[in-house]
Amino acid sequence: MRFGPSDDQAALRDALRGLLAEHAGAARTAYEGGETRLWHRMVHELGLTAVGVPEEYGGTGANFADVAVVQEELGRALAPVPFFSSAVLAARILLESGDAGAWLPAMARGEVVATAALVEAAGDWSFAAPATTARRQADGWVLDGEKHFVTDAVAADVLLVLAAAPEGPTLFAVRDAERVPRDAFDATRPLATVVLRAAPGVPVGSPGGALPVLDRALRAAAVGLAREQAGGTARCLDMAVAHATVREQFGRPIGSFQAVKHLLADVLVDHESAAAAAAYASWAVDHAPAEVPALASVCKSACSEAYAAAAKANVQVHGGIGFTWEHDAHLHLRRAVATRVLLGDPDAHRERIAGLVLDSRRGDPR
Repeated sequence: MRFGPSDDQAALRDALRGLLAEHAGAARTAYEGGETRLWHRMVHELGLTAVGVPEEYGGTGANFADVAVVQEELGRALAPVPFFSSAVLAARILLESGDAGAWLPAMARGEVVATAALVEAAGDWSFAAPATTARRQADGWVLDGEKHFVTDAVAADVLLVLAAAPEGPTLFAVRDAERVPRDAFDATRPLATVVLRAAPGVPVGSPGGALPVLDRALRAAAVGLAREQAGGTARCLDMAVAHATVREQFGRPIGSFQAVKHLLADVLVDHESAAAAAAYASWAVDHAPAEVPALASVCKSACSEAYAAAAKANVQVHGGIGFTWEHDAHLHLRRAVATRVLLGDPDAHRERIAGLVLDSRRGDPR
C-alpha cells in the first residue's frame, strides 16, 4: 500500500508544475478578464484531459490517484482552468451513470468541455427536490428551470443537468441553454446561472436514477477538490515561511518570533493531517470504494478548514502588504472561501459522517 506518488505520477507532477510556472500570472489574469493559453497547453501538450479516463474511452486508465496529482498542482497554482468541472466532476458523473460513451471520448481528447448544473437557488447540495423539470415531447425531452452556481458554465460545451422527470430525478446532457455569468468571489473558477426554457436534453443514465449516480460521483469529486485544497494549503504555507525568513523587524527575521513560529506550526500540523486524509481517500477511490463515503467527507471537511486557516495565516504573516490587491495572498484566501462551500461545507460533511456512524451502529447486531 503506497500513498505517495509513483514514479509516473512524480513525472506528471513535475511536468505540470513546470508548465504552470510558465503561466504564473494566470490567476491574476482571470481577475482582469483576460485569457491565457494555459488550458490549450494542458490539453495539447500534456494531454491532461485523458488522465483518469478508462482506456476504452481513449484515456490513460481509470486511476483516480493520477487525477488527484493534477488537482493538487492546479490548487497550488490557482490555475484558472475547467479541469475540475470537466475532467473530475462531469467525468465522474458520466462514468457512474454507465452512459459515458456519448461524451467521454471527446472530453478525453480535449474536444469537449463539460460541467455539471446541479444546484438550485438555495445552494443545497442534497438535491432533495429539484425545481428544474423535464418533460417528454414527440421529438425528445425538454427542460425548464434555472440552475445556479454552475462552475465554468460559459466555457462548457455540454451541461449535465439534474431535473425532475416523471420517473424521478434524472440527469440530462444539454447543449443549448442560456448561461448568465455571475460575479464570483473566486474569479479563477467562474460561476454562471443556467437558464433553461424548453431546452432540448438527452437523458444520461436511466430515467429516475440520478441520485445514486450523483451520490457516488460527488464523493470522488469531493476527494479531488480536497486534493486541490491541500495543494493550496501547501502553497500558502510556503509563501508565509518564505516571507517570514526575509522580513525583518527589530533587526531580526519575523520568523524568529515565537508568535509567528506557533502560527506557522499550527498551519503545518493542519496541512499534514488534512493532506494525509486526502491522499488516503484518493487511494481508496481506486482500491477501497466501500471506505469512500466516510473518507470523502472527512478529507473535504478537514482540507476546507486547513486551507482557510492557511490562507488567513498567510495574509497575517505578510502584514500590510498581504492585505493589498497587488499581492497574491488574497487570491488564495478567495479560493479557500469558495471551495469551502463547493460540494458542501464542512458542517454538511460532518453531518454525513455522523449519519454514516449512526447507520452502522443501527446495523450492528450487538
